[in-house]
Amino acid sequence: MGVNDRSRCPVACTLDLLGDKWTLLVVRDLLLGKTTYTEFQNSPEGVPTNILAERLKRLQAAGVVAREKYQERPVRYAYQLTDKGRDLAPVLSAMVDWGNRYVEGTIPREAIEAMMKQGR
Repeated sequence: MGVNDRSRCPVACTLDLLGDKWTLLVVRDLLLGKTTYTEFQNSPEGVPTNILAERLKRLQAAGVVAREKYQERPVRYAYQLTDKGRDLAPVLSAMVDWGNRYVEGTIPREAIEAMMKQGR
């Protein structure tokens, strides 16, 4: 994905890809070690299945996510971040820090890091 007709601003172009209510949550889940559609659906935010499917396709088309078939019948895929997707980790890390500082009741960084080590 590249520059769009609306703007050449890097913030605007990044938001065009990642700036909806769900996309960065899918990236977060991938960073936490989730790989399957069912694992994404089990996240506490409850992303609707049609939106989840569309976001995964969009992220794959943008080269942020790769998928690999792990089952034939029915066909099922596992998803993982590409290098491009893993490069979003500092962006989400900054969001964690901001949320911890300014949004009361958010999960502390230490708990999130523990989840990452456990791969969930």
